[in-house]
Amino acid sequence: MNVVAVIPARYGSTRFPGKPLAAICGKPMIQHVYENAAACGLLDRVVVATDNPEIADCVASFGGGVCMTASTHETGTDRIAEAVQNMEADIIVNVQGDEPLLPPDAVSEAVGPLLNDASIPLGTLKTAITDREDLDNPNVVKVVTDARGFALYFSRATIPFCREAGEQSPQYYRHIGLYVYRRDFLFAFTELPRSPLEKAESLEQLRALDHGYAVKVVETDYYPLGVDVPEDIGRVEQMMR
Repeated sequence: MNVVAVIPARYGSTRFPGKPLAAICGKPMIQHVYENAAACGLLDRVVVATDNPEIADCVASFGGGVCMTASTHETGTDRIAEAVQNMEADIIVNVQGDEPLLPPDAVSEAVGPLLNDASIPLGTLKTAITDREDLDNPNVVKVVTDARGFALYFSRATIPFCREAGEQSPQYYRHIGLYVYRRDFLFAFTELPRSPLEKAESLEQLRALDHGYAVKVVETDYYPLGVDVPEDIGRVEQMMR
């Protein structure tokens, strides 16, 4: 079974143009992401999917695999689907290009369930929230899972809601936006219409739940420290050092 990681990378970020090429401890961010993914022993191949020649040249300069894609894609998932269309890949991992600290072990944790259970179409990750400020931050997506580790709901709101004052608070979980798709599901997913919940929360993964697909959510110790704006570079460099 071939497991391929695809890193979607575009140049035109509104808040941080050229973000994949931003230098972090002497290397472009896309190189950090690529090398971390490539260190995962469950992956057979890592590819950057981009529509930008500068990003493509950068990846080629450090010996990485790259696939040029159309500039019309609205989401990273659509870009990934084009990249693997003619590629031998049974399981596809969507690795976010702005997560330079994502450890190889976290990728393995997400991939494992799909290797062990052919009935799972989609997998992802969660991590325990320890900072109260993250609960009230709509940019930190929360997830609730059932007893078997499948997603019940994803939300920008604080879920679950603790109704009774004085009751012990439940453990809250942050969703980590790394996705593992079974090939057939990936292509089916890109053809599905955007669902009402997806539109309301602006969360693409809700489309899968709305259309009745199970989403396996594995708990990991990794807590994301992504790069959204230029000011995040310093925090990431400090962690790396």
